Amino acid sequence: MTMKQSLALRTGLSLTMTPALQQAIRLLQLSSLDLQTEIRQALESNVMLELSDDDGEDEGVSASAGDEAVVAEQAAAETLAELPSESTLDLDEAADIPEQMPVDADWGDIYDSMLPSGAASEDETELHDYLESNLHGTASLREHLLWQAGIAHLDETDAEIAEHLIDAINDDGYLEDWDGLCARLTQKPGVTQERVERVLRTVQDFDPPGVGARDLAECLRLQLLQFPAGQPGRAEALRLLEAPLGWLARRDEAQLARATGLEPAQVRAALGLIQTLQPHPGRPYQPHESDYVAPDVFVAKKNGRWRVSLNPEHTPRLRINRYYQSMIRRADTSRDQLTLKQHLQEARYFINSLEARNETLLKVAQCIVEEQRAFLEYGPEAMRPLVLRDVADKLGVHESTVSRATANKYMLTPRGLYELKFFFSSHVQTLEGGTCSATAIQAMIKRLIAQEDPAQPWSDAALAEMLLKEGIQVARRTVAKYREALRIPPSHERKAAG
Repeated sequence: MTMKQSLALRTGLSLTMTPALQQAIRLLQLSSLDLQTEIRQALESNVMLELSDDDGEDEGVSASAGDEAVVAEQAAAETLAELPSESTLDLDEAADIPEQMPVDADWGDIYDSMLPSGAASEDETELHDYLESNLHGTASLREHLLWQAGIAHLDETDAEIAEHLIDAINDDGYLEDWDGLCARLTQKPGVTQERVERVLRTVQDFDPPGVGARDLAECLRLQLLQFPAGQPGRAEALRLLEAPLGWLARRDEAQLARATGLEPAQVRAALGLIQTLQPHPGRPYQPHESDYVAPDVFVAKKNGRWRVSLNPEHTPRLRINRYYQSMIRRADTSRDQLTLKQHLQEARYFINSLEARNETLLKVAQCIVEEQRAFLEYGPEAMRPLVLRDVADKLGVHESTVSRATANKYMLTPRGLYELKFFFSSHVQTLEGGTCSATAIQAMIKRLIAQEDPAQPWSDAALAEMLLKEGIQVARRTVAKYREALRIPPSHERKAAG
């Protein structure tokens, strides 16, 4: 008996999340100080990376970088910024933005900055002193989830269920004691298990992806489901999660292929995609030492128009070190050459991921300012209702991308320094059929209480009636909730304090 050997070609589709995409997503959710640490570590560990000087000679990555830089740039852009090329930072007049900017381009070369180029003014000195003395702790996972629940479209009962579910999520992002929690919640009138599960699905759609899962398989599945439905490789990875997790951990391709009916190449691609997921989604929000508050974005009115710019201190210009790049020989496969080539590839990924982060943050900030221009003009009572979905739909990205872009990021406006999350709030119906933001109502309550007679402070019911006269219909308990959020004591305590 003889065996015949033959060669055959087989075509197929597979997907792995490239390092550029992973890095761009991770950089987006970092605070400004965490980003500075990341950049410093990258500069120390990669000989190909260096800070660009300001002599005007730098032109970013040279043409010899080849197609790999283009691929990395396109990959990062597709992940975070599926946005129109005509997007502009001048909110009232289109600006000329080059379609292909150098990866180490200075944002100040393209957009006007609110900061003067000369010596610091007295106001800037005062701002610097304020920032230097103002410590800030990163929001916890619970605070991050409660904020998202507060701007979600939940009625009072669902909001209470969501709060209980969030309280049961541990520091790693997993929901604990699901059976016991569900049994306790369903003892309340009008609460069924189906309702609890529906609210859980809402919480599981919050950022970070995978939060609220009851086990590892569900955590990974939730993250995969955030990929577009038609994206190649997503379906194969979901099928692998139906197999025993031990096979996944051992990367037992043969067992997985037999169990799922997938081709070995498909299994390898799906395993690669799964390995890019975060098995502990809550860990980035675990406490660490406090840092300083510093604005990531500036907003200023110039010539009657609101303009948005990134803080140049947080967006340093990076470039490829030309000396080390010139030492690379494509045909040389020695160990030193392989190390240089790897450093070059990682440097390109980092530069383009940083560029994608800056573009996404800038466009999210621009969208927020466009929606909240009335606040900048007239103050908190003019704040419009705004939720993550509004910005995500306008920019054509996922809600979790907007949530990452706004997490621990700050905007300096003529009215003060605000976290980007401040500009999001749920809506309340007005008597005229319109909507009013919760932030605006809080501002109204604060104004009314400031005007009251200290000897006869208004009760929450009285405040609700006064708001009704201004066209805002809210319940007494809603007024109490907003008052408590403002840290204003109830009427009897205000009277005693007066």
